[in-house]
Amino acid sequence: MRKAFINRLCELARHDDRICLIIGDLGFSVVEPFAKEFPDRFLNAGVAEQNMIGMAAGWSLAENKTVFVYSIANFPTLRCLEQIRNDVCYHRANVKIISVGGGICYGTAGFSHYATEDFAVMRAMPGMVVSAPADDLETYQITCLAVNTPGPFYMRLGRNNEPQVHAYPPEIMIGEPICIRQNSSNIVLISAGTIVSEVLQASEELKRYGISARVVSIPFLKPIDKPKLLNLLAGCNSILVIEEHISFGGLGNAISEIIAEASLPAKIKLIALPEFINRLGSQTDLRRFYGLDSSAIFDRVVSHFH
Repeated sequence: MRKAFINRLCELARHDDRICLIIGDLGFSVVEPFAKEFPDRFLNAGVAEQNMIGMAAGWSLAENKTVFVYSIANFPTLRCLEQIRNDVCYHRANVKIISVGGGICYGTAGFSHYATEDFAVMRAMPGMVVSAPADDLETYQITCLAVNTPGPFYMRLGRNNEPQVHAYPPEIMIGEPICIRQNSSNIVLISAGTIVSEVLQASEELKRYGISARVVSIPFLKPIDKPKLLNLLAGCNSILVIEEHISFGGLGNAISEIIAEASLPAKIKLIALPEFINRLGSQTDLRRFYGLDSSAIFDRVVSHFH
């Protein structure tokens, strides 16, 4: 997923000299193609994320640049939230924040490296577009949308080698949900980001069990195209939202708000992470432990909705 992002950014930068990249002294083995091809549009801010955001805002505003900042998980978000709010959002600067290893990707590094509140925090930032591609194909397209969408933009990526959920590039527009499995059913599974692959696997297990569940990917948590989402939910009476994020302020809250406003007569359940994670392990192990893997999703649907 990281390489899909940097490859697409390089392609776009060849035709758009506004595109710049700042890193927080990491990303080596990934960012070198951009740094080598566009040395005048690449900076290493060092281990100083607050400065990185300030530099990005200044570069964008002073020289009309589209500046991408790139760092691990929580570092380009929580560590420099004041700079994002005041320098980027207040000035509507054309800064694109790329968080690598979102959720619990860096499970062996511990709580300091988790990005489990980022959706809630970034959704609260004024004028911020919030995205979470599910695979390389969504990453490829959303990177292009980030370049062509003025103002602040947040994109949560996985780490690497995430499963593909699309057989071919989907058509993606800002805010639009994607129906990956159109199964005519009154059960809908909704997710965002790399955990969509777990949801798809669960849907295949459910199908073998005799339950046909519709699967919806939400590449954008802000904005969300409400009419199109409600159209995908039409006729359903059971909704399960799965997210690699705490249960506050993320995808579950966003979907619940839309359902409540529309007075949709559907039962909604949420699978999410606890507020505080005191456990170490691989992303696979942690998803299993906290009930976010395909097996747990299968069990939840069978026990609550069938």
